[in-house]
Amino acid sequence: MNHSITVPALLAFFVTLVPGPGLISFLHRLKFGQFIREEGPKSHQKKSGTPTMGGILFLIGILIGTLPYIGTYPYTVPILLVTFGFSLIGFADDFIKVVMKRNLGLTPGQKMLGQFAVAAAFAFYVIRFSGLSTDVLIPFTGGRSLDFGILYGPLIVFVLLGTVNGSNFTDGLDGLASSVTAVIAVFFTVVAVTAKAGVHPVTSAVIGALLGFLCFNTNPARVFMGDTGSLALGGFVASTAIMLRAPLFLPIVAFIYFMEVLSVIIQVTYYKRTKKRVFKMAPIHHHFELSGWPEPKVVSIFTIVTAVLSLIGLLAY
Repeated sequence: MNHSITVPALLAFFVTLVPGPGLISFLHRLKFGQFIREEGPKSHQKKSGTPTMGGILFLIGILIGTLPYIGTYPYTVPILLVTFGFSLIGFADDFIKVVMKRNLGLTPGQKMLGQFAVAAAFAFYVIRFSGLSTDVLIPFTGGRSLDFGILYGPLIVFVLLGTVNGSNFTDGLDGLASSVTAVIAVFFTVVAVTAKAGVHPVTSAVIGALLGFLCFNTNPARVFMGDTGSLALGGFVASTAIMLRAPLFLPIVAFIYFMEVLSVIIQVTYYKRTKKRVFKMAPIHHHFELSGWPEPKVVSIFTIVTAVLSLIGLLAY
């Protein structure tokens, strides 16, 4: 097997796994504990104080795993920059919440401004410097594409902002965002190798890093990724889809992200109009929790759904 697939994955896995216990202990000593919202499920209150900002751990793994291949595969660089760009926004949010003890973190306006800046910078790069065309592949058409022309820039920004917020909403149960995104990264790796797109070292590194992180993040989690990790994962998924000319495949393979966002929009909109709720709680993973599903079952089912949809995505490709 190509070493540019296996080595980044293994390197990222061990770089994430080995220092994990030390970093968790360090976060404990710094009292970087997660604040649990009172309006959330009551069963989650016991998680209060669990170290957060653990996304730093797998981000280091992704970077170290990809670094040896940057020279040979330059298209990995913009994906890394977008991933770390969004992670910095998440880090600022986590830092304000955890260290400065302001529970709401960055204001919605500050978050949106930062996210828009990263998305716009990436769109500018793709259009002006990447050499990629403005057409994207259409699922289930045997390789046909649709040219977005001048609308390609807005499409990139929309895809990035939507995916990042979908990833952020998905990070609400132990191991959920990590598991779902690891499966999506497998899909990207297969597509990248098939299309010879030159981004497979970073997608492979994400697989390895998230598997290493899951050793500490499965229920009961010893560490949470925080917005540092969840925003980064959304940035990775969206930017990789753009580089593969496959943003229209995201509603399929990242369906869980999509449903998490959609459930919040439906809940808020319907409640404002009727003062009634469609779901027991949003995002939708909490609805299943409050319907009696144990947390590990929700994570398992959502991951299985993502795996099946990724196979359908490969069929669509």
